[in-house]
Amino acid sequence: MELRQLRYFLAVADELHFGRAAQKLHMSQPPLSVQVGRLEREVGTPLFERSTRRVSLTPAGRHLQERARRIIDEVDAVRAEMRDYVDGLAGHLTAGFVSSANYTVLPEVVQLFRARRPNVNLTLVPLTSGEQFDRLREGSIDIGIVRDEIPRPGRSSPVLTTEVVFEERLVACLPIAHPLAGRDEVTAAEIIQVPMIAYPRSLMPGYVDRVSDVLGTAGTPRIIEEVVHQETALGFVAAGLGTSILPESVRQLVPPSIAVVPLAGSPVTRLLAAYPVKEDESAVVAAFIACLQDAAGALAVR
Repeated sequence: MELRQLRYFLAVADELHFGRAAQKLHMSQPPLSVQVGRLEREVGTPLFERSTRRVSLTPAGRHLQERARRIIDEVDAVRAEMRDYVDGLAGHLTAGFVSSANYTVLPEVVQLFRARRPNVNLTLVPLTSGEQFDRLREGSIDIGIVRDEIPRPGRSSPVLTTEVVFEERLVACLPIAHPLAGRDEVTAAEIIQVPMIAYPRSLMPGYVDRVSDVLGTAGTPRIIEEVVHQETALGFVAAGLGTSILPESVRQLVPPSIAVVPLAGSPVTRLLAAYPVKEDESAVVAAFIACLQDAAGALAVR
């Protein structure tokens, strides 16, 4: 039994006229009669009572009409769902993100994506940049929002790529009573003298390397603590233990006991979208990146 035969049967069952059914199907009547006859032989019973004046359904035909309509409707629904899936209008997307994205693009991205793709189930997973690259390679997330991270060649596929979606200045967070706290900006040579709350390179190599580049040849910082989250770093700064170099969006988090001072030269840190390179590019990943770009553009004009 073929779907085509069921569609032919339903056309005749709905019209109760082979000629009108053939016109509806854009075919001639003889091939339609042949296909219905084959279906009757396959199911082992007549589906229509035929006379020179009228065509009517047999009890078996009425039963098959009900079942066939459900089958065809389900097949059509699956076909439509698959088209939506291929077009990025349905399905599932798992996105990793660094915690600092919470204070820039992420809230707007989530709103935009859920408005534009209401039938895509979006799952967000907070991870460091290094963790996101591991998860992208193993396939447990589809896209990541990382900071200052460039994919490095790995033994396993897929190949990963990144594109910049947002950038902001780097700043020094200092205890409010520190002599540098009242400055309009601080140089690398000045901030290097302050005890530093830093971050583990194993988990966020891109960001750690970026800070090292900014400090340049000014010297080697005296790192007194390594933390994973910027909220933890701010707690140590507020306690008067030292400074931490962070993205400027951290201003949204700092208490009155912390001063935020830009670094001389206005060095920047970047958020990037990271995702696997595939021959059949994912439409839903492309839609998420478009939302990232639009959210970043909205921030830039504020």
